[in-house]
Amino acid sequence: MDRRAFMAALAAALAAGLSACGRRTKEEMIERVRNVETRSQLESALGRPDDIRKLGPVEMWTYQASNGQVVFLVVRDQVTLQATGTRPRP
Repeated sequence: MDRRAFMAALAAALAAGLSACGRRTKEEMIERVRNVETRSQLESALGRPDDIRKLGPVEMWTYQASNGQVVFLVVRDQVTLQATGTRPRP
């Protein structure tokens, strides 16, 4: 195999690998947290959120997905799904 063919094959393999490592979809996130009830379970299932907003004992955890976002309300240690939606436009 010549050098150009090798580099083209390597680039294609890298592109395929990187696309597989992209963000999950909203549906995949919801499926992963189906039985989650606590803050630590949510963080274990999805990792740290992209944004956390706090108001007293209430926190809004926002996760960016490949097709929008998923928002959870965390009250003290209990988690509930608040909403899914599209990403806000800049």
